[in-house]
Amino acid sequence: MTTSADPVRHVGLPSRRAVLGASACAGAGLAPAAAGREAAAADLPVLGTYDVVVIGSGAAGMTAALTAAKRGLGCVVVEKAPTFGGSAARSGAGIWIPNNSVILSAGVPDTPARAAAYLAAVVGADVPADRQAAFLAHGPAMLSFVMANSPLRFRFMEGYSDYYPELPGGLSGGRSVEPDQLDGNLLGAELARLNPPYMAVPAGMVVFSTDYKWLALAAVSVKGAAVATECLARGTRAALLGQKPLTMGQSLAAGLRAGLLAARVPVWLNTPLTELYVEGGVVTGAVVTRDGVPGLLRARRGVVVGSGGFEHNAAMRAQYQRRPIGTAWTVGAKENTGDGIRAGQRAGGALALMDDAWWGPAIPLPGEPYFCLAERTLPGGLLVNRAGARFVNEAGPYSDVVHTMYDRDPTAPDIPAWLVVDQNYRNRYLFKDVAPTFVLPDDWYTSGAARKAWTLDALAASIGVPAAALRTTVDRFNSLALKGQDTDFKRGDSAYDHYYTDPSVLPNSCLAPLWLPPYYAFRIVPGDLGTKGGLRTDARARVLRADGSTIPGLYAAGNASAAVMGHSYAGAGSTIGPAMTFGHIAALDLAGEL
Repeated sequence: MTTSADPVRHVGLPSRRAVLGASACAGAGLAPAAAGREAAAADLPVLGTYDVVVIGSGAAGMTAALTAAKRGLGCVVVEKAPTFGGSAARSGAGIWIPNNSVILSAGVPDTPARAAAYLAAVVGADVPADRQAAFLAHGPAMLSFVMANSPLRFRFMEGYSDYYPELPGGLSGGRSVEPDQLDGNLLGAELARLNPPYMAVPAGMVVFSTDYKWLALAAVSVKGAAVATECLARGTRAALLGQKPLTMGQSLAAGLRAGLLAARVPVWLNTPLTELYVEGGVVTGAVVTRDGVPGLLRARRGVVVGSGGFEHNAAMRAQYQRRPIGTAWTVGAKENTGDGIRAGQRAGGALALMDDAWWGPAIPLPGEPYFCLAERTLPGGLLVNRAGARFVNEAGPYSDVVHTMYDRDPTAPDIPAWLVVDQNYRNRYLFKDVAPTFVLPDDWYTSGAARKAWTLDALAASIGVPAAALRTTVDRFNSLALKGQDTDFKRGDSAYDHYYTDPSVLPNSCLAPLWLPPYYAFRIVPGDLGTKGGLRTDARARVLRADGSTIPGLYAAGNASAAVMGHSYAGAGSTIGPAMTFGHIAALDLAGEL
């Protein structure tokens, strides 16, 4: 989606001087306002001159900076937050990169043709074919480059299916990798400036993303109990060795930062971008604020915008996205307010996909929303709308669930929905960080995020849905669960549906009846990992104008750019994998290697 210019207010005829001034600016390819900003920026103190200026210290920005530095380019990273890592540091750090060396070594039967067929089937016509091809061509090399130039190593997320494995080229065993364990001591004092995780790992344990599916089953699964024991053993080993073990997004961000330290790339924290500096139509720097004082960073070759999305900008969300929407349901880094996107737009960049996000059902718990993965998929739960009816495959890809919440009735979306479970479910499975059989926190109830009742009729009254409809829905769901086939919404038909389920439940690990009171309902809203719309870019990560021409010197990657995944989501890590890849591509282009 692109945005039109602000409406013009005609306040009388312009003076001759204004007309001549505007004509001169237009002849130089500048709007009067842009010319004014350029002149003002030119008067600012120069904070430094580098070959490349990178905006943002997330996965996209740090990968771009590391690549630039290793190509012999002088580089600086500026970061708005007092910490580095952005949303990547908060994440589970799955990375979707087909045909990378890690998955091929693990025996994954991937091929370039297979990956291209799958990505094209998932993305469709939303993204140009050359951008898709660039991602697939450069992704494996990017991952190998990162491993060669940082302490990062990666693990195959075995069994984490592509999100649509039934499509041409899809793999039910998955293509995703995640960072291996990293010792935070490598960073020294810089470790204190790492953005904290979205959810802290349990004390004394070392947990990988792929462990969580089994930790949720630890009370009912031998393998789940074994994985919990291994997580504790890893933590014990690390403590005995004096290590500060990091996994998931903490490992990814720390490893990239360690690479930058070794490459002597400075990362300036508490340094927000205020404007891009444009000379003669070419982006040659950035205006930033450092130590409370604005200054100019000059870029001999260009600027890479990797500043994240706009998930915490209420005005932008209201302008571009469907309602109900807001900033309270996202788990993206709080500094992501669209600064880089807006600066790129002022420099002439076009926008795309601004209506979309990396959606997922979320429970609006007090303090911070909870991005709901396993809980909506485990057998013994179902989602209902305001009519008390099921409306979606609860175990489907999380972005699809939210798209359905918005799409089914645009005038009255299924928001909020409710995840309904029974006591049998609560006796068996971890829910967020609440162990089976344990009482849910009181503030979940007082905030309205959770409800509890001894009958379905009472639960229906509590959540405001028709009691008869809820009873009918649960009865229908129970009959399908006992047969092991969801003929209504096909829950369990895809291999992906079974990832976060209970293999001891037969005949369908996704489905179990609700029969044991009390019953619980959890409020479900359209959460997200960040927005996915931003500056339009080409296959070389160059920012494009509305007419398709490039803006010299300006690049974008990560959630500051319109996602190569379009409106869909190929697999776990479809955010971070492309972010790192297009950061890498941008730096290669700046180095003259593309």
